[in-house]
Amino acid sequence: MTSFEYEDLLPIGADETPYRRLTTEGVRTVEGPGGRTFIEVDDEALRLLTETAMHDIAHYLRPGHLQQLRNILEDPEASNNDKFVALDLLKNANIAAGGVLPMCQDTGTAIVMGKRGQHVLTTGTDERAVSEGVGDAYTRLNLRYSQMAPLTMWDERNTGSNLPAQVELYADTAPGHEAQYKFLFMAKGGGSANKSFLYQETKAILNEAAMLRFLDEKLRSLGTAACPPYHLAIVIGGTSAEFALKTAKYASAKYLDTLPTTGSPTAHGFRDTELEEKVLELTRQFGIGAQFGGKYFCHDVRVVRLPRHGASLPVAIAVSCSADRQCLGKITPAGVFIEQLETDPARFLPDAGSVDLGDHEDDAVGVSSTSRNVVVKVDLNQPMDDILAELSRHPVKTRLSLTGPLVVARDIAHAKIKERLDAGEPMPQYLRDHPVYYAGPAKTPEGMPSGSFGPTTAGRMDSYVEQFQAAGGSKVMLAKGNRSQQVTDACASHGGFYLGSIGGPAARLAQDCIRHVEVLEYEELGMEAVWKIDVEDFPAFIVVDDKGHDFFADVSKPVAFTIEKRPGL
Repeated sequence: MTSFEYEDLLPIGADETPYRRLTTEGVRTVEGPGGRTFIEVDDEALRLLTETAMHDIAHYLRPGHLQQLRNILEDPEASNNDKFVALDLLKNANIAAGGVLPMCQDTGTAIVMGKRGQHVLTTGTDERAVSEGVGDAYTRLNLRYSQMAPLTMWDERNTGSNLPAQVELYADTAPGHEAQYKFLFMAKGGGSANKSFLYQETKAILNEAAMLRFLDEKLRSLGTAACPPYHLAIVIGGTSAEFALKTAKYASAKYLDTLPTTGSPTAHGFRDTELEEKVLELTRQFGIGAQFGGKYFCHDVRVVRLPRHGASLPVAIAVSCSADRQCLGKITPAGVFIEQLETDPARFLPDAGSVDLGDHEDDAVGVSSTSRNVVVKVDLNQPMDDILAELSRHPVKTRLSLTGPLVVARDIAHAKIKERLDAGEPMPQYLRDHPVYYAGPAKTPEGMPSGSFGPTTAGRMDSYVEQFQAAGGSKVMLAKGNRSQQVTDACASHGGFYLGSIGGPAARLAQDCIRHVEVLEYEELGMEAVWKIDVEDFPAFIVVDDKGHDFFADVSKPVAFTIEKRPGL
């Protein structure tokens, strides 16, 4: 008979996180039975810690993430488009750190995970105090309300506070943790949340060659809608499907970085750092890059192996996007502490003019020698036919600079316009005359023309494109991420274009590119209304053209499988 042994399923190592203390108020020690020391924590300490965390992760990033962006700029193997995206994201981080514009317009679902030691005493419902902190942050700051309350099975309404938050609190009985309350705070936008996947596989893929073939297909399908470069997490195994998915989410936030790197008969989870390097190299061969071609589809990869039931092999995949929003917090006898994020991201910016971005990829389809090294300026004030004629002169992957009016409409507005078309009404003139930008703004700070206003995931509007273009609208679309074949077919049939906007730098777009914002229709929908905005030097790339070319079509196909290391790796 096997002797009893116990080990945590996820044995996390020592916490080396740099913290700053917020306060000592609301926390005190009391003596208890058996000579044990307890800490009492007031609701206000929980509320303050949560509100501060939600503020910080909307405006600041970890220094390690910023250094990874800087590394792209210094990598001679990075494409010009990789560098262009990385530099824009660094500029965006610098603007967001001012504390006014959040780094992304989708300020996310608030997720709070807490582990409470055995000697921590609180005075009320901890989830309520945490939720109050979330609500205070979202209602007081320039953040966006994205949570929908279901009124019936089919009807819903925005809650107007971004509540409810996802709050999960657990007992922590580990020795040495008795008098501490530790937290992981996350803000998960829809784009990255929608790129969490679970696959129910079998032992047939539990070998390196089969696993890499499997991942080659699945990782390409992530596309760019969640704003790469990604922090990618893969979990192989799991005592349940839901535990595999939750572990992948934690791993994407680097919460599990201190796991052991080898397994044992006690069946604890561990990181496979060797496989992490191989998967990272796999992603660098895709050609997808940091959104518009290149090497940097991922910053890094975490692979966690878990125990499993012999008849089950869940494989979970999750990403943290360019808005890498999470931080740790803790309450101890010494006070309330939060992870120190980077408040001076400017130190990661290169000197002005020191990065050679180029303006075109040499391998762009159909690029002539005379058209290389030109950023194409497109005047959106001209008639739509002239805009289409200008775009038709350039191949996919061409970098554009847009100036003029855009119409902004996304999910609910598209559904309402479709209802009008289905009822025999004409396409609204504004969608005939102007390109449509799929986006939904955060709140507008006082004295500014716009709040953070980056693109949303294009694929959610795919089903509308054929009908809208046939009716004379949506001939030029602007958003983030890859599109389906039906969009490519519609553009080829109706002479349309899909332009990719950089996913991530919503604060920079608001500050540097958006000059005026006004509501055109459906004002009652809030950020889902139809807007008209005037932009200046708004960056974009041709992704799908009027000839049936789609930049993402080739890089999304699995390849005949061999992985070779680059020279010098």
